[in-house]
Amino acid sequence: MRILAVGAHPDDLELLCGGTLAKYADQGHEVIMAHLCSGNMGGLNIDPQELAQTRDAEAKAAAKLINAQPLGPIAGDVDLYPTEQMRIKTVDIIRQAKPDVILTHSPNDYMPDHVITSQLVFDASFTSTLPLYKTKLPAHENITPVFYMDTLAGMGFEPTDFVDITDHLETKKQMFFCHQSQLQWIEGHHKAEPTDMLETVAKFRGLQCGVPYAEAFRRLNVWGRIKIDKFLP
Repeated sequence: MRILAVGAHPDDLELLCGGTLAKYADQGHEVIMAHLCSGNMGGLNIDPQELAQTRDAEAKAAAKLINAQPLGPIAGDVDLYPTEQMRIKTVDIIRQAKPDVILTHSPNDYMPDHVITSQLVFDASFTSTLPLYKTKLPAHENITPVFYMDTLAGMGFEPTDFVDITDHLETKKQMFFCHQSQLQWIEGHHKAEPTDMLETVAKFRGLQCGVPYAEAFRRLNVWGRIKIDKFLP
């Protein structure tokens, strides 16, 4: 299968579904990791353009660990809006990826870029199937199943599906450690030690489904997207 994961910022996918992406890659699936925002506001005492370049390099390094294809960004941090222009750009990310399944943020996550990413992916994942909706790329007519990733710290999230990432937890950590620019920033700005948060949430989700470590997802259960096939690894 072709797996498209769409996060808001360059480190979101590693934190929220990095183990699942590593497991997909180990099983021979093709993984595409897209982020819609450049990450240029996730720092202190640094030029935003320089930070965006650093975070782009970090995202590419993390993707390389599992031979994934990196895509994005289409906007700066907190400059992502549910506009026609940004929907078109998100449509072309989907049309380029040609996914069999999409992973993205939950609609009720903690900050606007995450919430708007979720909305853009929902809107664009249907719009991208329409041959008469003209963009730079031809339509990808598969109405693709969507799975929402866990929220940060699991707040307000009721999973429908779990992925056992016990054998891929270390890869998930290594992918996240590629984002060195964010380790102190998250600890200082968000008052949370990110590595501990990553492992604690994975252990908590594992406790819920009877394995040492897991990642949680919620299926988008709407007509046309519910398939009988198994899409999570």
